[in-house]
Amino acid sequence: MSLLNITELSHSFGDKQLFHHAEFSLNQGEHVGLVGQNGTGKSTLIRICTSQIVPDAGNVIWQPRICFGYLDQYAQIKKEITMKEFLKTAFNSLYDMEKERDRCYESAAENTRALFRAAEYEEQLEHLGFYQIDSMIDRVVSGLGLLPLGLDRPIEKMSGGQRAKVILAKLLLEKPDVLLLDEPTNFLDKNHILWLEDYLSHLEQAYLVISHDEKFLDKITNRIGDIDQKKILKYEGSFEEFKKKKKRFRETYLRQYNAQQKEIKKTEEFIRKNIAGRKSKMARGRRTQLERLERMEALNQKEIKPDFFFPMLPLSSAGVVTVKHLYAGYEKPVLSDVTFAIEAGEKVVITGFNGVGKTTLLKTILNQLPVIKGTYSISESTVFGYFEQDFTWDNPEKTPIEILKDAYSYLGEMESRRHLAICGITQRLAMQPVKTLSGGEQAKVKLSLLTKKTCNMLVLDEPTNHLDLQAKIALKSALKDFSGTIILVSHEEDFYIEWANRVIDISVRGAN
Repeated sequence: MSLLNITELSHSFGDKQLFHHAEFSLNQGEHVGLVGQNGTGKSTLIRICTSQIVPDAGNVIWQPRICFGYLDQYAQIKKEITMKEFLKTAFNSLYDMEKERDRCYESAAENTRALFRAAEYEEQLEHLGFYQIDSMIDRVVSGLGLLPLGLDRPIEKMSGGQRAKVILAKLLLEKPDVLLLDEPTNFLDKNHILWLEDYLSHLEQAYLVISHDEKFLDKITNRIGDIDQKKILKYEGSFEEFKKKKKRFRETYLRQYNAQQKEIKKTEEFIRKNIAGRKSKMARGRRTQLERLERMEALNQKEIKPDFFFPMLPLSSAGVVTVKHLYAGYEKPVLSDVTFAIEAGEKVVITGFNGVGKTTLLKTILNQLPVIKGTYSISESTVFGYFEQDFTWDNPEKTPIEILKDAYSYLGEMESRRHLAICGITQRLAMQPVKTLSGGEQAKVKLSLLTKKTCNMLVLDEPTNHLDLQAKIALKSALKDFSGTIILVSHEEDFYIEWANRVIDISVRGAN
């Protein structure tokens, strides 16, 4: 049974057309991974499905009484409530049923029918798992790595990543008919991603998931929705099967397109030669046929393949980092009793459960946060290059060209355009306000800034969260080639396993 039908969908963002007469359906039991290069419209499609965006044309039809749940990492939550209070709102309908049952019991002495209604409510509550709510909450909270925070932790005292995970936990507990998840693994560590893989793969409900993590998609999907050429093509099977099928599809399409182009040119030549001659009637007929022909669009043969390069200062002793019994945070410590040392030229990955203070550690080393207790030292000749996880811009209305020229005043217009293009930002994107770009495109703008800075230490906080496959490959290559010191926070083991010298888990007391 079809739960969602999208027909004749067309939509543009600015002067860029994302969809043109696109079709898509989501059927009962389908686990669909939504893929496509940065900027093709994946998040836009989910926002269209949830009515946050009204498309220029087309129909988006949900089956009656279908309940969908959307992972909105920016949803408004009352800051004063605790994690447990927020998660219990996933069961509001059951708590309302409990109140109705209690009212029936109260009036049972005067109305015997109320006693029967109370018994019916009791049976429904038991069937729907009302008495297992606490254990269900514990299971999801533990799986997503939120248990160490404590269920009584107020939402206002959580980091952005912790808050996003709490929102995901509530969504999983609600168990809607359809889940719509946009990059659900961005704030999850390896073990929690494995738990989510297992949870989603065993769900009976349908879902649509955006992710750039191929391994994750391969584990949780039985369909892939590929946004390409302004269309949405759905492939049956796993992500690995999709890649093979798409390759074959493009090869077949290209053969058909070339054959049609050859026939069009042959017909146009016939018309040109005969429109005014003895065969003019035949030429006019062929011209009419040509005008009515549904022409195949040329395939976009060129994937946007960025190329990153980090200019290097002399290393000497630069990049030597020593941390001893460090406590860091804001008003109170987030990071507690961490000790480790990094040698010059060493490439180190910082891990630890979400909320342990990985970002706090980086900001402390960069002198953006004060030390609460303990010490750290960095050699004086160290020059940092920093990739911050959050997309914050001094002026989000400025274009990437303006942002790059503001940061490096010596750059001219043409050189700025060329550098952005090398980093995967096309000329059209380079002239749009940065706030209108997708998450992956904004990440490439940030990397374009970083690749213009000459340094001997790179500090990178989850740089791959929004990057497509081609950008990840390019960034991995650039980091392998960088001969300076690297400190990376990342949950994607596949991204760093080939080139990292060491992994430091700061959730282990004393680290290493």
